[in-house]
Amino acid sequence: MTDLDATTLRDTYDRQLRPEIPDPVPAGVTVEHDGPLVRILGLDHGGFLTYRTLDGLAGPELDALIARQVELFRQRGESVEWKHNTHDEPADLPDRLRAAGFVPEERETVLIGPVAPLAAAVPVPPDGVRLREVTGLDDLERIAAMEAEVWGEDRSHLVTGLLREIEADPQSITVVVAEAGETVVSAGWVRYLNGTGFASLWGGSTLAQWRRRGVYRALVVHRARLADQRGKTLLQVDASEDSRPILERLGFVPVTTTTPYVYTP
Repeated sequence: MTDLDATTLRDTYDRQLRPEIPDPVPAGVTVEHDGPLVRILGLDHGGFLTYRTLDGLAGPELDALIARQVELFRQRGESVEWKHNTHDEPADLPDRLRAAGFVPEERETVLIGPVAPLAAAVPVPPDGVRLREVTGLDDLERIAAMEAEVWGEDRSHLVTGLLREIEADPQSITVVVAEAGETVVSAGWVRYLNGTGFASLWGGSTLAQWRRRGVYRALVVHRARLADQRGKTLLQVDASEDSRPILERLGFVPVTTTTPYVYTP
């Protein structure tokens, strides 16, 4: 597929990537269904609620669906994220989530871009930085420590989460670090989504002193080349406002926005 029309790309995103269910499902993770809603339990950072469409649910029926999730996670004593996209129906879903106790977090932009032109480029990190693919516990712990420094909060869930994905199927994900000497200055991973033409890009957090030097761009290009080797034709990213302009300059097209709504007991 080479059509970069935003509406066409959004339709392809809805059809191929949603609902966002791990494949393969890592050990300890459970996937359940509640009507059109898919509920994922056993993740290291809490539960996750996803769907392709809510099948026209609205009003009291939708409120009841939301209330069931709140009650389940209240009993479990766990937080849960309801992933909401701006083009989802019904339009008043965010109001209903907030009324049930879900709190919106920072909005991100869903961007999609073609693999081929990025894969044809050569990743060029700044002088003194190298890119390296990693799988080991020590390296994953170094990534979590870098992320904790960037965000000022505990990111240890990344260690167990990524390790479980690698153990479930090492061919489904590649984790890449950008290192300056012994320091991890940035890191990102790419998931190769089974049964689709997509790979998805995650991570990309970069230490403050290494930003605006081409590290993030080099990580994107490197991962695009990995996706190309596996026959993927499109890349998808949920991008922060810091990353979005860089990705648009690289040819990515914004197709919608997404907001995590989080319920915490």
